[in-house]
This record gives sequence, structure tokens and C-alpha cells, in this order.
Amino acid sequence: MLVQKYKDMLSGKSVIRQLSEFATARGQEIGYENVFDYSLGNPSVPVPREFTDRMIHMLATKEPLELHGYSPSLGITSVREAIAENLEKRFGLPYRKEHIFMASGAAGALAHAFRLVTEPGDEILTFAPFFPEYHPYVDLTGAVLKVVPPNLENFQINFEAFEEMLTEKVKAVLINTPNNPSGVVYSTPTLQRLADILREKSREYGHIIYLISDEPYREIVFEGVDSPCVSYFYDNTIMCYSFSKSLSLPGERIGYVAVNPACEDAETMINMCGQISRGIGHNCPPSIIQLAVAQVLDKTADLSVYETNMNILYKELIDLGFTCVKPGGTFYIFPKALEEDAKVFSQKALKYDLVLVPGDSFGAPGYFRMAYCVDTEKVERSLEALRKFVKNEYATI
Repeated sequence: MLVQKYKDMLSGKSVIRQLSEFATARGQEIGYENVFDYSLGNPSVPVPREFTDRMIHMLATKEPLELHGYSPSLGITSVREAIAENLEKRFGLPYRKEHIFMASGAAGALAHAFRLVTEPGDEILTFAPFFPEYHPYVDLTGAVLKVVPPNLENFQINFEAFEEMLTEKVKAVLINTPNNPSGVVYSTPTLQRLADILREKSREYGHIIYLISDEPYREIVFEGVDSPCVSYFYDNTIMCYSFSKSLSLPGERIGYVAVNPACEDAETMINMCGQISRGIGHNCPPSIIQLAVAQVLDKTADLSVYETNMNILYKELIDLGFTCVKPGGTFYIFPKALEEDAKVFSQKALKYDLVLVPGDSFGAPGYFRMAYCVDTEKVERSLEALRKFVKNEYATI
């Protein structure tokens, strides 16, 4: 007999993927260049030339087994050493290879982090707006994800609601900064207050409440924005990182878990990740990609286009009367829809070949997400469609 819980999930497919599929099909009808597809967060800028050059050089000079054989279960030692050295240099925390576990992207890193610190029935709190895939990531471990309602004023943390929900059953708090879908970066005061509360409640409950920090957008931060290192504030932090966005490598599925060196039993936790991999099949990410990213840790793709696109869209949205918190990073913007039901709003937008994602699944009904990881030329062309949409559908507002 097939497992019912997975069968049930077939009726709850990702709204983002469904809209992306619509955009692809519509593009076959009218040309994809005429579809203003803001659905999928797929990086649009090329990988750094240095990464490509390193790959070509390795393929030409290194032994096939080194490039294509299985890596050690915790990741290639030299890669873990390089990442630890880079983190120490950037953030001033004494990372060593014993604090690093190589994973299949941030999703793979999170899969390990959740299993490190929760048992079935334990709770993990996260903050709306949030990445909707957190639900299957967490719920299928046997732990329970609970979502703190959003702070709609600025999309920082709703601390009043958070403290009410932070019960003894909570074993971890999951944050995502810079944030998908809002683009907001948690500020120093926000992270300091969060850390203070976690320390206080850990003492009160007699067990550590871990902070799991999902950081795939860490390098996409806009000029002048306060973007502190999360691990700096709280010893018991588990960083989950991906090179997908910084290097424009989402399909290569490479990232890591970095346990704060000050965390209790940090080295044991990394060794446990190797055992967790045995049970979930997330073991031994590609050797060649590990070796390549380790050689470009100080490089990124040209991420400046995302700030350019954000500024274009933010100005237009404000001029058209939208309420919108200005993003501090990522390639997402999260305005309030012009009617209460963002699903209806987004459905109407499709008539103008504007593909927008309603915010309901992100935990913020009434809002919508635009993933502006597209060519700036296309962003500029989309403005006329956006104006026409607002004029035709909401002229009386």
C-alpha cells in the first residue's frame, strides 16, 4: 500500500511551481520574452568566470577519481578547512573544519539541522512571512513547524506573538535572513533581542533552544543595509548555507552546515550529521563541485543587478499606490495586494501576463511576492503591463 501522507501531498503542490509552469506554457504561446514571470527564485546572472575556469582546469589536470569519486561522509577535508578559514576571516568566530558539514544545498543542510536537535513531537518556530517548503522540511521529520504571525509594519520579528508561542515544547527557532519572500534583513537590534529571549528561555526550560539560521541569500544585501552575522549573537546557532544564490549555482546543490564553535557539543553535532545522512540519503554531495566552490569562496556572481531591479520595481509600486516594505536584500519584493484576497489579485494579473505569487502560502495573506531575478530590460518592459493592470482593475481605489 502506498504511504498516504505522500499521496495527500500530491493535492498540495507548490503554488510557485504551478505558476512557473503556467508562465512556461504561456511563453510557448506568445514568446517567453512577453511573459513577465516573477514566480520562481532562479538566479538570473551568470556564474563567476573564476568558477568556470577552475572547473575547466580541474577537469583537464586532476585524476578522475578525485573529481568524481565519493567524498568523505562529512565532506572533503580540504574544502571544510577552506570554508572554516573563510568564515573565521569574515565573521571573527573561530570556525575549524570540525564545525563544518558539506550538504546538498541549504535544503540538505536544513534537513540535517532539524534532525540534529528535534525528536518527533517537538516544535520548531519560524516567522511569517516564510518559505512555504519549511512545512514539508520540518513536518516530515516528525517535528512540528509552528509559524509566528508577521510584523506587517516592517517584517522584522513579531516579538509579542513569538514570546507567547515560545513554550517548553520548542526545541529550535528557524530564521531566514535576508528573507524570502519579503527581502527584509533582520537588523542588529532584532537579532540581539531574539538571542536574549532564547538565552532566557533556555535557562527557564532547562534545555537549549537552538537557533537554525537559513542563509542562502547572505551575500545579496543592498547598499547601506545592516546585515550582521547571525551566529555572532547566539552561541547555539546552526548556520545553513547554500552557494546557489551567491554563485548562481542552484542546480549544483551545494552548501554546508556550520555549527557555531561556541555551541555545546559542536563537534559531536557535525559527526552526527554524517550519521543522519545514512538515514535520509543526503550523503556525499558532488566532489567536483565541493572542490570548485572552495577555490572561489571570496567571489560572487555579479549580484548588483538585483539591487537595480529592486529599485526600479519599488519606485513603480510606490508610485502606483502599493504599500511595500523596501527590501534590504535577496531578489524578492513583497507588496500588499490592492484587494484583500491576494489569490484573486494574482489571478487577475495573469490576464496581463504578469505572473505574481500570492502571499497566503508564505503566511501573509493579502500580500504577493515578485521574484525579480530576471533581466533588467524585462523588468523595465513589465512596468507598462503593471500600470495597465492597476489602471484597468483598480482604477476606483
